[in-house]
Amino acid sequence: MELISSAERNRLFESFARDAFHLELRDDYSVPLEEGPYEKWLAGVVDNSFMDSWLSMIRRLSQEGKTVRRVRVVTEPHTPYIRWEHESTPLNEGAGEQIRWMPRHGLPEGLDFPLGGKDWWLFDDKLLAVGHFDDAGRVLGSEVIDDPETVAECVRVRDLLWNSAIQHSEYKP
Repeated sequence: MELISSAERNRLFESFARDAFHLELRDDYSVPLEEGPYEKWLAGVVDNSFMDSWLSMIRRLSQEGKTVRRVRVVTEPHTPYIRWEHESTPLNEGAGEQIRWMPRHGLPEGLDFPLGGKDWWLFDDKLLAVGHFDDAGRVLGSEVIDDPETVAECVRVRDLLWNSAIQHSEYKP
């Protein structure tokens, strides 16, 4: 299996035509770019400047009429990392990203996540970038998949979760 870097995955945002969707299933992410700001937040200091390039891209994509959205499946009570994400989500939404929350205990009964329960980005219902992590939670890269059967299963799960997840403005942890 060949993995692309986070930078290469982010280039996929330059080529999708209408919709990018992210399914997040982890309660903690060890992303090097976020380590400093997260540690500062834990100490009571908010520094979201690391998000500037992402927010810029989301604003541009939104102005082009493209949709970027995500569902975060989370355990309650939340980990500190999820509390940090929840607190910074208004920045994402202010740039045009749509974010919904799904408490893990509220998942539809019998739901099996495709791709072994890994996170994924779905672009235009035809291309997946599946996140791979090491045992410590660090991002190893993304696997690109365009197999129609796998993509169709991810579209089904996306639609199911999107329609039952709670909008950020309504989700009160």
